[in-house]
Amino acid sequence: MTLRTSRMHFLRYGTAIVLACTLSACAMRPARTTSLVPGEQATFEGRIVGVDTDPWAYDGNAVVTVATDHSGTVQVQLPARWNLCKAEAPGDLQALRPNDRVQIVGTVAEAGTVVVCEQPQHHLRKMD
Repeated sequence: MTLRTSRMHFLRYGTAIVLACTLSACAMRPARTTSLVPGEQATFEGRIVGVDTDPWAYDGNAVVTVATDHSGTVQVQLPARWNLCKAEAPGDLQALRPNDRVQIVGTVAEAGTVVVCEQPQHHLRKMD
């Protein structure tokens, strides 16, 4: 194999690898963490990924994990003591299933976490 042939192979395969990497980078979905600012109110919709009510057994917050189109995955926290909240009660959380569509209004506690409790308009509602 001559030096010229080696360069041709290198250019051909190197170009193919660069092109493949570029195309795969374009096809990957970027991480989304927009629109949730700690301390601010947030309203969004999404699909349930999971429901964990076990923390209620020790006065912790139940957590409903919701996948959204604009903010990525959000942990929606529901306090155990609804009598201390101004928000409407979420109803039967055990009836919520993965892929159920929900609407949430709450306060952003930290990036990726929203608490439903503080305001009368706060809620986690199943959508039809």
